[in-house]
Amino acid sequence: MSFLSAIFWDTNPIFFSILGYELHYYTLCFMLGFIVSYIVMLKVFNREKISQELLDQLSIYIFVGTLLGARLGHCLFYEFDYYKDHLLEMILPIRFEDGQIKLTGFHGLASHGGGIGIFTGLYLFCRKTKMDFIWLADRLVIVVAAAGALVRLGNFFNSEIIGLPSNLPWAVIFAHVDDVARHPAQLYESIAYFGIFIFLWVYYKRAAFLKRGWMLGIFLILLFTIRFLVEFIKENQEAFEDGMTLNMGQWLSIPFILVGFYLVLRKNKKIDPIPANTGKGKRK
Repeated sequence: MSFLSAIFWDTNPIFFSILGYELHYYTLCFMLGFIVSYIVMLKVFNREKISQELLDQLSIYIFVGTLLGARLGHCLFYEFDYYKDHLLEMILPIRFEDGQIKLTGFHGLASHGGGIGIFTGLYLFCRKTKMDFIWLADRLVIVVAAAGALVRLGNFFNSEIIGLPSNLPWAVIFAHVDDVARHPAQLYESIAYFGIFIFLWVYYKRAAFLKRGWMLGIFLILLFTIRFLVEFIKENQEAFEDGMTLNMGQWLSIPFILVGFYLVLRKNKKIDPIPANTGKGKRK
C-alpha cells in the first residue's frame, strides 16, 4: 500500500499557551459550537416571537446537559472498569495518582452521552417552563448538527478518533499518532453533520408548517446512520471493542435511529405552523 500521496498532518493541538494555561483547538471548537448554536437559535426564537430570556435559560440547561452527558457517557460506556472505582473522577477534572491530586481536565467525552444529556436538559427545561418538548426539539436539532460538525473538527485538530489505514488521495498521516496514512474519519463526520445542519435550516426557513417530530426524527436518522457507517472505517476507541461485531458507537447509535424512524413514520396529523415573517419578535 503506497502512502506517497497522503496529507501530512502535524498541527499542534494547542491553540495558544500563556502563563501555563493551554487552550486547545478542541476546546475552541467545542465552545464555538455553543456560540453558533446560540446565534442560530436566537434567529429561531425571534422568528417564533419567543423571549430571548427563555433562550438564555435553555442554553444553560443544554450546556450543562451536554457536558455532563458526554462525560458520564464516556465513563460508563467506554471506561467503566476504571471509573467504577474512581467515581469522583467522573465529574471532576482531576485524577488521583500516587497519593496526589492532579488537575487533568476532562479527557474523554462521548457524543452519544452528550446526545442523551442534551435531551435530558431539554426535558427538564420544558418541564420547568411548560414549553412543548417535541416543538422545541424539532428546532433545537438544527443547531445540534452544527455543533456536532465543529466538535468533530476539534477531534481532527487533536488527531483523535482516527480512521483505518487508507491509500485514498485524501488519506491523512496523523504525525502525532503514527506514520500511517488513514481515513480522516473526523472530517467525514464533520462535513456530513454540517450538511445535515444546512438541510434542516433551509427546510425550516422555507417550510410553512412542520409535522410534529419530523425534523427531530430526520435528524436522528441521518446523523446516527452516518455515525454508524463511519464507524466501519474508524479505529476502535477501546480495546474491548476489538472482539465485537459492531463496536460500542454503532450499538449506541441503533436506538437513536429507531426512535427517528418512529417519529417520521408515525401517524400524526398535528402540525406546527411557522411564522412567515422573520422579524425580531417579542422580548420580555
